[in-house]
Amino acid sequence: QVQLVESGGGLVQPGGSLRLSCAASGRIRDVNSMAWYRQAPGKEREFVATITSGGGTYYAVAVKGRFTISRDNAKNTVYLQMNSLRPEDTAVYYCNAKTIPGDFWGQGTQVTVSS
Repeated sequence: QVQLVESGGGLVQPGGSLRLSCAASGRIRDVNSMAWYRQAPGKEREFVATITSGGGTYYAVAVKGRFTISRDNAKNTVYLQMNSLRPEDTAVYYCNAKTIPGDFWGQGTQVTVSS
């Protein structure tokens, strides 16, 4: 089992920035990669960004160039730095850990971009 706790969401104006954190605990050694997903009201959950155990990163087209995923292995924490935020980035953001037995999810953190 892997436990994930997100933090850092909130209300921000268009063009602003936020940094999300995801603290992992439990069977960390089983984790192959970590990712962020988001789900806007009335829409399906969608991929945002991922970082592999080797440090490789991949982004959805909608956020590439604006968001940066990173990890601090000493703290077992993954971050999502979000810059130049837009109203369409409004969603609940979920942290995801991929292991061989399956995926684990956090409880989500709300990000609202509005003036």
